[in-house]
Amino acid sequence: MSGPTMPPFATVTPGQLLNVTVQPPSFVLAFSQAFARATNLPDHDNCGNDDDDASNMPEDAVVRVLVVSDQYAPMVGGVPTVTRALAHGLAERGHLVRLLVPSPGRRARSASGGAAADRAAAEVGADDQVTVDYRRSVPWPWYDGMRLAWLSRSAARKLITGFGPDVIHIHSPLTLGGVASRVGGRLGIPVVYTNHYLPQNARPARRRQSRAFDAGFYAYLVWFANNTAHVTAPTSTALSLLRDRGLRIPSTVISNGIDLGTYCPGPASDQVRDHYGLRADCPIILAVGRLSQEKAIDVLLEAAARLTQDAQVAIAGTGPDEGRLRAQAERLGLSANRVRFLGFVPGPELPAVYRLADVFAIPSVAELQSLTTMEAMATGLPVVAANAYALRELVAAGRNGFLFTPSRPDELAACLDALLKEPDLRARMAAESLQVISEHELSRSLRRWESLYGTLAASGSR
Repeated sequence: MSGPTMPPFATVTPGQLLNVTVQPPSFVLAFSQAFARATNLPDHDNCGNDDDDASNMPEDAVVRVLVVSDQYAPMVGGVPTVTRALAHGLAERGHLVRLLVPSPGRRARSASGGAAADRAAAEVGADDQVTVDYRRSVPWPWYDGMRLAWLSRSAARKLITGFGPDVIHIHSPLTLGGVASRVGGRLGIPVVYTNHYLPQNARPARRRQSRAFDAGFYAYLVWFANNTAHVTAPTSTALSLLRDRGLRIPSTVISNGIDLGTYCPGPASDQVRDHYGLRADCPIILAVGRLSQEKAIDVLLEAAARLTQDAQVAIAGTGPDEGRLRAQAERLGLSANRVRFLGFVPGPELPAVYRLADVFAIPSVAELQSLTTMEAMATGLPVVAANAYALRELVAAGRNGFLFTPSRPDELAACLDALLKEPDLRARMAAESLQVISEHELSRSLRRWESLYGTLAASGSR
């Protein structure tokens, strides 16, 4: 198929590339208002400071922040990455930060890896500048690699009063998040909740959408959020999902942020290329992320089999679907010359892997922001993304990439082909990616957090 000639920054849709009509995606997201009403919570004005980039804190003010997450390293994923970056970013700016997270195994462990005594409930370790409190945990049955920790209210009260936080910042509403919110609220400490989750993230192995499951998911999420002092989400899309379903308390959009000093354009490394077995004689299409159903890498493989331009698809990541995806690639006749599974790529090597790529592809249908897309854009890559949830906030069709209808490998292939055969178009879109991502610099997000923490700490109440 010969592609159309495209002027710079023209708004080109996958439908134009395929001569088909593309309908915008529809989302069937059920919600039960009765459950939220049953909590009988007081009303609040739903206000935020979405456009405020200045800190309300004096330059020398130090805030004590307890960051709570039910997902943390060694689990690989967006939430562990975001919580660690936030904690360390705040510590580097002079604040006192403590992390409350699940232990990597059933027994609690210190950051250095030593097992705690059998009777110990937790072990406190130093994760560089940040104190990390690991709590004994068990595997989460529906999400490979995730663990749930247990913490009694009395232990939570002892931990919180011992640290004396000005603010408690919760990143997941499960066991640790739940008890920290309850105890912190009773102690009069402001609690912030950041939502990173969709129903697909809670049970990624579900083959079919369940309205009952989605309704229960959002009912709990909104109930949890309405029992905190302030709610944030990384994108307008993510926050709207809660506001539309009954969120009543003050809420704000704050990007997860990206370190533009770490993820930035640079020369490709032949050593890294050879290490991962990537070709130097054709463009590289890169995908990065957990290999699970909601990430839709199977759609990318189907698209790879339809490409008319010579290219190699590089898939970085591991996960429960890896075996199925490798078998699919073999069934489609995609040799390593056309599709290369890179496996787990350590964090320090990721920037170099991005610099080997020419195009970034993300077919995922469950993104409330997408750190990997932000990393790719910061490296100067055009992006082809599924037109689902928050990806359209990062990718403007025809400006820094293309959007395709989810689960349509023919559209994805057409978008990729259009970029593969036009180096000048890739270069223009790459420059636009750098412009768009500049608004998401991590230091800017940290200033937003300082501003919010300062306002809440000054209020002194939940």
